[in-house]
Amino acid sequence: MKQRLYIDTSVFGGFFDEEFSEFTRPLFTRFQKGDFKLLYSTITQEELSFAPENVRDLVKSMKTEITEFIETTDDAIDLATQYISEKVVGQTSFDDCLHITLATINRADFLVSWNFKHIVNVQRIQGYNS
Repeated sequence: MKQRLYIDTSVFGGFFDEEFSEFTRPLFTRFQKGDFKLLYSTITQEELSFAPENVRDLVKSMKTEITEFIETTDDAIDLATQYISEKVVGQTSFDDCLHITLATINRADFLVSWNFKHIVNVQRIQGYNS
């Protein structure tokens, strides 16, 4: 069975970002080859509506057979709210919490992100896990 990778909005943007493209482009090549299943969510879709056109076009170019779209659920909202209540992150990071909860609840094998402040951060990860 293919590994399922939940990617947040930063990874789509990283495809075109000089700092992250070296690592992001090979990942998307592997998605296109069908090596992994790409999971993205309603929150990613909402955030991408504000992205530059080239980023939105990248999303549209992904083959439907290699993607899985995840809806935001009440359980995800409840868990994200709990992270905020426990002060893992502040209220302004609610969307970041939703990315984590959607990846968790949908049993993604990996969550891929370039958000080092609120997602890919050892201190925050410990808080999410607790």
